[in-house]
Amino acid sequence: MPRLAVFNNVTLDGFFSGTNGEFQWAKGHMDAEFQAFIEENARPGGVLVFGRKTYDLMRSYWPTPMALQNDPVVAEQMNALSKIVISRTMDEATWNNTRLVKGDLITEMRKLKADSGGRDMTILGSGSIVSQLADAGLIDEFQVVVNPVVLGAGRTMFQTVKKPLELKCTNTRTFRNGNVWVCYEPAA
Repeated sequence: MPRLAVFNNVTLDGFFSGTNGEFQWAKGHMDAEFQAFIEENARPGGVLVFGRKTYDLMRSYWPTPMALQNDPVVAEQMNALSKIVISRTMDEATWNNTRLVKGDLITEMRKLKADSGGRDMTILGSGSIVSQLADAGLIDEFQVVVNPVVLGAGRTMFQTVKKPLELKCTNTRTFRNGNVWVCYEPAA
């Protein structure tokens, strides 16, 4: 069965966005080594999963000439990869290679994991989706990049988690820019 992973940047104090959705702090720690890591992670073959807010943010940047100029490797992959946006409020998904899923999140994700053609899926951003799917035991891997910055306030990926998640660390990597990538899987 395909795996469902989460890949998100967080601050040292655990926020994946500021109180108003700000995310610029994560771009402040880019260097050649970390850029190469990001480009490798954007490799083809998987399926990206977004909630509506993250989808709107990604769609507003990655298909633009600015993205192609500033970050051509990642932009090419982001635009080419298959994408799923989960939203009850959207009527259509307009970013190329995107499928809109409108039903109950847990039911739909179970179907997607069973029917994704064997391709792994990765959730980017989408804290409320991460919380719900984590509570339902549907996330197979949590990849977190801890950035050396403190916001003091914001949103966590796990803001609405209702029960403790026991995880085991499966991999780590420290970058010269101060970022630390940590990978966890459910302990049970």
